[in-house]
Amino acid sequence: MGQKGGAEKLLPIWEHVNELAKLLRAWIYTFIIATILFMVLPADASLLKDPLSFYKPLVSVIILYIKARLLPSNVQLIAGSFTGPIEIYVVASVVFGFIVSIPVLAYEVYRFIDPALRPSERRSVYPFVSAFTLLFIAGAIFAFLILLPFIVLGTLIFLPYTGAAPLVNIEDFYALVFFTILTTGFAFTLPVFIVLLVRFGIIRTASITKRRLYLWVGTYILTAVITPDGGPIADLALFLPIILLLEGSLFIARRYERHLPPMEEKEETKDPECKYCGGPFDPAGVFCARCGKSRL
Repeated sequence: MGQKGGAEKLLPIWEHVNELAKLLRAWIYTFIIATILFMVLPADASLLKDPLSFYKPLVSVIILYIKARLLPSNVQLIAGSFTGPIEIYVVASVVFGFIVSIPVLAYEVYRFIDPALRPSERRSVYPFVSAFTLLFIAGAIFAFLILLPFIVLGTLIFLPYTGAAPLVNIEDFYALVFFTILTTGFAFTLPVFIVLLVRFGIIRTASITKRRLYLWVGTYILTAVITPDGGPIADLALFLPIILLLEGSLFIARRYERHLPPMEEKEETKDPECKYCGGPFDPAGVFCARCGKSRL
């Protein structure tokens, strides 16, 4: 947006979309480079000693570490298709490349909304960008160290009861791991958006606290979607920290709310009532719909 003759010039929606696309190029390049590095970067320096030898890429070491961390030694991964391992290799590189590029994504989104912010609002955006990045990383670590062990254990515990062999499809296993890590990471960032909405005067904390029960129920449904195979223990393991984060965000939002002007409360206007029968009048009408008498 620019100014011409003292008036703001409103840009068409497609120009805003093109501007956002230009700003996101830096993130796209970072995302692609990070993904390629995970795919080809060696995990150790053995390649330097013997360049012609086979080496383990960084993403391969991470994939094997995930398997060793989450699956018992008696459980074996099997490829459901011939190209399954290749797909996991690529998907894992994409997921970790995306996680590494999140700070750049958050900064580019900030640059897009920066022209619409006042100077006082711009000073408060940097902490929110940092909080978004840190909370996403905290959520991803929480999912890997605490949530996924519950989910995997809750699934494998039924193998002896059904007589199934401890063989797990590699696509199903890593799809569950990556889905849980990404969704939990984004779930942990919800408090950032609540504080932002309050900071910019879009909502007030009172409207949230009045509907706290609905917020808690919606959060529990969200945790059940993120942990479909973990049972109630995994749901609670994710539900409790998110609720604590949401309540903490309300506490922080109230501090910003003190400096905001009070919101104008709309006075409730009631339709005029008939003085004969007490029935409601149409505000634009003259005769009562109940008794037919005029209010004039």
